[in-house]
Amino acid sequence: MQIVTALGHALWMSFTMLWQMFWGLSLGFLFSAVIEVAVSKSEMSKLLPDASPRSLTVAVLLGAASSSCSYAAVAMARSIVRKGSDFTSAMAFQFAATNLVLELGVLMWVLISWQFAAAEFIGGPVMIVILVLLFRFFLKDSLKSEAIEQADKGLAGDMEGHAAMSMGAQHGTWKERLSSKDGWIAISHSYVMNWSMLWRDIGIGLLIAGALGAWVPDSFWQKFFLVGHPTTAMIWGALVGPLIAVASFTCSVGNVPLAAVLWNGGISFGGVASFIFGDLIIIPILHIFRKYYGGRMTFFLAVTFYLAMVSAALAVEVLFQTLGWTPTERHTAVVDAAISFNYTTVLDIIFGAVFITLTLAFFRTGGLQMMRMMESGHHNQGGHKRSVAGQEQAPNRHQDHTE
Repeated sequence: MQIVTALGHALWMSFTMLWQMFWGLSLGFLFSAVIEVAVSKSEMSKLLPDASPRSLTVAVLLGAASSSCSYAAVAMARSIVRKGSDFTSAMAFQFAATNLVLELGVLMWVLISWQFAAAEFIGGPVMIVILVLLFRFFLKDSLKSEAIEQADKGLAGDMEGHAAMSMGAQHGTWKERLSSKDGWIAISHSYVMNWSMLWRDIGIGLLIAGALGAWVPDSFWQKFFLVGHPTTAMIWGALVGPLIAVASFTCSVGNVPLAAVLWNGGISFGGVASFIFGDLIIIPILHIFRKYYGGRMTFFLAVTFYLAMVSAALAVEVLFQTLGWTPTERHTAVVDAAISFNYTTVLDIIFGAVFITLTLAFFRTGGLQMMRMMESGHHNQGGHKRSVAGQEQAPNRHQDHTE
């Protein structure tokens, strides 16, 4: 009976977390779907020709406006590298796509506090700057050329279909795309694809967070995170945060519920930031990097990514302590959340209606067939690939050296 009670407690905690975060996810996925239709992937690659400050800024902005799925971000980065984008700018895009997206900030605010959302949006660019500096000092041209040559082999990783196929019409201005019927059909397809890519990570993250929050006592976390030794705890939290992310095997927004549990347990402020940053060095992602860029580049990326994550997290914690912004309350509301009729319920109803409307549009306009095509890898057959709205896209670099 105690086992059943414990399981029930963990599942209820997972459900209340989902109830609190659903509207934020729906809003973020809608925003990224709109941006994906407004800015095509072929246009994206042309905007990132080098690693200049301008190109890096564009990469960060495009990443922040894209899907938050780490696997899709990694596949997209490889795709634009193959289309001619600069490697460093592609990595900056990849970091922004997993750390600066709207839904991640909303969930950090809702489940923990506004300070953590601010830390992500401030720490993300800091991390990218550190990464770019590490690349400029330590990335040899020979290693980069080797990685690009490996990328051009086109070995499959994950979310290849999403990276290779466009979600909407490519003709006309962004205003014309967003005001057309085809544009909104494409938005519905992209919106549902965002859910389809992330539901496993979200579900796993919620179950892990619910189990740890319900079953692991605070005393364990306090010992593990060295609570009572502020300076040591700050450094240790930043160092261990990405490693916990590696152990959790989830990524992006799926890590936010667990971040709330870790904060309650005593991890440092910077430790939460580095934990969220750490989704690009989990084992499945590193395995994909090895396929995409080869073993040597994967090792280089793992080391530089980790150093950038830890350094940015420490910098953010020092900055927030200096400004007096570091939160002192460690009992996040999500742990004892109860479902009631409040603003969260209203927002869930509104964005639930958005979810139903766009999902119905997805199924009625060939979205399911498109998803099956993506999952089977049957995109880009022949000289051209077709978008959902029926517009032809340019061939890739293997047919046209401009990719």
